[in-house]
Amino acid sequence: MKAAILTQFNSPFIIGNAEPHGVGVRINVAYTGICGRDLVIWKGGFKNLKLPLILGHEIVGYYNGRPVAVYPNLYCGSCDYCKSGKENLCDNARILGEGEITGGYAEQVIVPERNLIPLPDDKLEKYAATMDPVATAIHASKLADLKKDSKVLVTGAGGGVGIHLVQYLKYLGISNVYGLSSKGEKLKELGVTPVSDIRGEKFDAIFELVGSKTINDSLRALKKEGILVLIGNTEGEPITLSRPAMSIMRQHKIVGSASYTQAEYEEAIKLVGYGKIKAIYEIYELERINEAYRKMLERKVLGRAILKVI
Repeated sequence: MKAAILTQFNSPFIIGNAEPHGVGVRINVAYTGICGRDLVIWKGGFKNLKLPLILGHEIVGYYNGRPVAVYPNLYCGSCDYCKSGKENLCDNARILGEGEITGGYAEQVIVPERNLIPLPDDKLEKYAATMDPVATAIHASKLADLKKDSKVLVTGAGGGVGIHLVQYLKYLGISNVYGLSSKGEKLKELGVTPVSDIRGEKFDAIFELVGSKTINDSLRALKKEGILVLIGNTEGEPITLSRPAMSIMRQHKIVGSASYTQAEYEEAIKLVGYGKIKAIYEIYELERINEAYRKMLERKVLGRAILKVI
């Protein structure tokens, strides 16, 4: 099969031939979203991963001619977390594309049949752009204990997760949603207040998508007893708190958000299928993957970049 293969970190992908590896059923891949996690891996941020790799875990395609999405967490089903419906925390979990199991930057993947989710329609590209971001939003929002009048900030609000997270917050009825981004005009269209500088602001909750570059500014802008939900760290650099005493004295809560469950992935697909969330994305053919990565690194992609595979 044709695939985009990462043979060296921080270097272009090579388009070549490869065999799909996995256990389960074969899926013909139509589109695959490019996740911020993929970018961190490409930079060499996951030291435990060995090359070569075929990345990509935000996959939609066809199984027996039917449109399906692939839940990307290959969970064991038998640990205490899996038994309690928290397979996102599975002790033995593996993510598609990270290791020997090949991911969706290729024409086929092999996955357990239990990981397949039927799609409501055949507009596959919109699901590839939104499933992961909206499921992330659903899970993270549960951790934030939001109220309708909460003043909420999303950093990196113009990116693939951010631009769909702000929409989900508006869907929940949160009236005061702010987005830290250079893509302010699009945020205004979505009913979000864009900001380029959060000095002087005070928020009840902050969804931190950027990580090391913005987290200290975010904490300074967080109210007493406010909560910061740490979702991403795009640079893959260590996070250092410059003023830990401030967070101690303000009784800040900092909580990590570990992706999503399969039920949340299914809920995200329904929301997009029902038109509650607008998919915002740019499409690149698989052969243009290096252009897509370059534009993402330059922050020139609005929303999610997705690869058209077949």
